[in-house]
Amino acid sequence: MHKTELDMAGFALGNSYTLVAEDPVGYRARVSPGKMAIRVLPEGAGLTYAQFDDRIARCAAMLFARFSGRGDQFRVASLGRNSVDLLVLAFACQRIRAIFVPLNWRLGAAELADIVRDCDPELVVYEQEFAGVMPSLSAASARLAVMPFAGEGETLDGEIAAATPMKRLKADAETPSILLYTSGTTGTPKGVILTRKNLFYSAVNFSFVGEVVPGSVTFCDLPFFHTIGLVAIARTTLMMGGTLVISDRFVPERTIACLSDETLGVTHYFAVPQMASILRDQPGYAPERMRRLKAIFIGGAPLPPPLVAAYLKDGVALVNGYGMSEAGTVLHMPLDETAIAERHGSVGFPAPLIEVKISDETGHECEPGTIGEIWVRGPSISPGYWNKPEQSAASFVDGWLRTGDMARCDEDGFHMLADRLKDMYISGGENVYPAEVEGAIASHSMVGDVAVIGVADDRWGEVGAAFIVPRNSATLSADMVKAHCAEKLATFKRPAHVIFVDSIPRNAAGKPLKHLLRETWAASR
Repeated sequence: MHKTELDMAGFALGNSYTLVAEDPVGYRARVSPGKMAIRVLPEGAGLTYAQFDDRIARCAAMLFARFSGRGDQFRVASLGRNSVDLLVLAFACQRIRAIFVPLNWRLGAAELADIVRDCDPELVVYEQEFAGVMPSLSAASARLAVMPFAGEGETLDGEIAAATPMKRLKADAETPSILLYTSGTTGTPKGVILTRKNLFYSAVNFSFVGEVVPGSVTFCDLPFFHTIGLVAIARTTLMMGGTLVISDRFVPERTIACLSDETLGVTHYFAVPQMASILRDQPGYAPERMRRLKAIFIGGAPLPPPLVAAYLKDGVALVNGYGMSEAGTVLHMPLDETAIAERHGSVGFPAPLIEVKISDETGHECEPGTIGEIWVRGPSISPGYWNKPEQSAASFVDGWLRTGDMARCDEDGFHMLADRLKDMYISGGENVYPAEVEGAIASHSMVGDVAVIGVADDRWGEVGAAFIVPRNSATLSADMVKAHCAEKLATFKRPAHVIFVDSIPRNAAGKPLKHLLRETWAASR
């Protein structure tokens, strides 16, 4: 949509309407206070919207009393797996004009310390599981206070219980609310600034493409330090008045039990391709009990066609999309089984409140079918990176976000991802996009997972190196892989090297950490 269309639709970009400037939980607590907002697995305990709103108001009061003397926009970080109180912290910060920073618990102490030095929070609230890294974080910032979520002594749980609820402070829609540190596929996380307006429109976009409504029951076992869990799933569900079911981690047997539980009635589940593949191999997998699902929503990596076909045969749709921390949901397949079956590899159409163009290196729009860089603009787009003016200037150009991802759009408007711009390699003068090669290899029935990188070659400049995880200990040879590729790919696209590995390193969104694969390749030479 163009800006004029957004304005005509009542979504003027400069507005401060209540739901744009404020969090959605207060509204739902007023209009449906007794509705169940959150359930937590495996216990199944839950909070209504009124109870959730009260807990947020108490947490906001505690934080405001402690840190308001240091001005607006102070930062509060969390280090913990999915929990109610992690969401409480996120919404409480928004209510007092503070900024919430969810830390990636998969990172090491040194990496977390670098993030703390960058965003300089007043407080880190942590789970006891991660207490061991607290000394490193405290050493990174002299003013940093730390507090466990629960346990002995002073805890967030105890402080919330003792506080008196406070009213939310008024703020402009452009006020920063969350810093999401990118998962670091390049090894250098950046703090993505998300304003109240960004968060609202990100949730609106996903509510459209995912068909999330007040009767929806969404299940999330993806981590809340990532945009999929914290924004697309949690915020969208709560804004639309649905019920959010959360688990602290992906436990396959727990997930299958949840999706099969008629009393929970889950309608939306979110996963990366590897999770979806694992679930079908579980002893408790019973597709006839999962057909209430609107879909299993997939992000982070291409979907192998055999996996899509297998789920469709079971009556369950795997729906792919494309998004990023800087923009939220960008592209999404329609919830249509015919389109899903016929458009293997597509990530669909732009979300309704975002504009997408496939651009050449000058910023001009490419012809249909031509591979170019994805540029996006709209009210969900981040204003930039925390403390990174040069990187912000390079990525945010004339109102557009240059994503660094390559794609092509066909005549019907469906988009196909090609790869990261930086991951493309040139073999014998021809551009090769690893995602295309990965898709071809993944279509082999004996391949469980795959990632391809370009490596130096004396003759061709660069050639492909395919790292492959065989499916279920299958006896797969390099010759079998190359023969399969010969049927599907031009000669210059076929990998010259095949390396079998136990697993592909991936971030929380399922994207392969190709810088680690390059390090592995270099170490083997």
